Amino acid sequence: MRTPHIEYLDHPADVKFRVRGRTIEEAFEYAARAMFGVMIDPDTAATIEPIRTIEIDLSADDCKDLLYDFLSELLYLFEVEEIVFGRFDVGQIDQVEGGYHLRAQVSGEPIDRGRHRFGVGVKAVTFHDMVIERMDDGYTVQVLVDT
Repeated sequence: MRTPHIEYLDHPADVKFRVRGRTIEEAFEYAARAMFGVMIDPDTAATIEPIRTIEIDLSADDCKDLLYDFLSELLYLFEVEEIVFGRFDVGQIDQVEGGYHLRAQVSGEPIDRGRHRFGVGVKAVTFHDMVIERMDDGYTVQVLVDT
């Protein structure tokens, strides 16, 4: 799940990453890939089948809240529903009256502990050091996850 769009940054205790996308939707997709890239061995990630697709529909007051909610929802589905994701399609992020709205589809398969190898456990997404920045060529997003 490592791509040129994802950069893992040094942090003494947790995991911090920065992603770049041409659109805000693409940046959110890369942020999800980066988080799962921490949790899942890259060789395992390449073999994840899109057996189950889940629709995600979220609204939030601002874009940082939306990113936090999106990544937290994925982490919840991983932990509680025991689904490992390999495909993230953020179809649309709209600025609406009173905030932002996201529609996405994420695809993966049930966790198979005999086949899937895991990396660092992510406990939670945080707002600490979170950045969403519009650049001339797209968006940069930075996230710190508690491990």
